[in-house]
Amino acid sequence: MSLSNVFGIAGSAMNAQTIRLNTTASNMANAESVSSSVDETYRARKPVFAVQQADPLADPQSSFGPEAGQGVQVLGIVESKADLRQEYNPSHPMADEKGFVYYPNVNVVEEMADMISASRSFQINTEILNTAKQMLQQTIRLGQ
Repeated sequence: MSLSNVFGIAGSAMNAQTIRLNTTASNMANAESVSSSVDETYRARKPVFAVQQADPLADPQSSFGPEAGQGVQVLGIVESKADLRQEYNPSHPMADEKGFVYYPNVNVVEEMADMISASRSFQINTEILNTAKQMLQQTIRLGQ
């Protein structure tokens, strides 16, 4: 792998972690939203990642096997299938005819852990980019 590939791989990972952070922030922002029906209630969302495969036609000199990846691909964002939280509160203005209000299936503690993990992963990829940049600068200095 050449050092120039590192920039693309780390950049795709940083993009994926940005999407993960945005999704987590959206979940946390809607954690206490209330609804009067199951269908209208916000559901927690999670991004789905996959290995972005190397294109052997684009780089015929590549010595990577078929399992080698060239970054992170975001396949999409899926909604959680976990049960919603329902609360009996007939005096609430959003209560349904049975007196229930519905809250999202967002676990704030889990979301905070996910946010810390995504933030740390973004930070590590930034350090990888800085290290690769320094290595390229050292290589250029050797040629002078």
